Amino acid sequence: MSPTAPTPDEIHRERLHLLAAFLRESEQILADFDAWREEHSDLDGWPLDDDEHSRHAVKRDADTWRSFNRVRSFAKDLLATAEVQVQQLNPAHIQSRWPWQLGVLDQALKQLGTLQQDWLEARDALPLTARPGSFAYDDALAERNEEAWSYLDDWSTHGKALLEIQATAQDLPPRSLALASPTAHARPAAPAAPPSSVARR
Repeated sequence: MSPTAPTPDEIHRERLHLLAAFLRESEQILADFDAWREEHSDLDGWPLDDDEHSRHAVKRDADTWRSFNRVRSFAKDLLATAEVQVQQLNPAHIQSRWPWQLGVLDQALKQLGTLQQDWLEARDALPLTARPGSFAYDDALAERNEEAWSYLDDWSTHGKALLEIQATAQDLPPRSLALASPTAHARPAAPAAPPSSVARR
């Protein structure tokens, strides 16, 4: 007897587990980098060794990309499901920051997709001798990771909203018992960022 295929709800829950793993890992990656930077900077916060600082920043960027890459292929589906869940909840149970956070995550994901496409084109344009480990290859990859880091940090900072929305949708009855399809709803425009929003570095 063949195993039963997972239901859409089970697939969504598994994807949220992977997102939660990314949130933990990215937080630890940033904490490790910040701890190293604090220990190897002067009293004014300037690195004692610029080259060593750059190597640690490159590692931070690469590790964060690698961690998020397990989520990136279905991140759009996570956002779509969260938007449907928010629409089904009673307005009294919705956190006012959720729509803005979903907009931030959506824009960050689009930017990451653009950077990945640019990287693939740049990689294909490299000479055949430019393999992983060569300067040309690694430098181009490091550039993608560096440009992607702020968008990855958006996901690290605001991705918890998806878990919060899921938890609220589980605990409270929806407006309608019928689960709407995420693809049936257009993505709303991202509201303006709150004045207090500050990107982490």
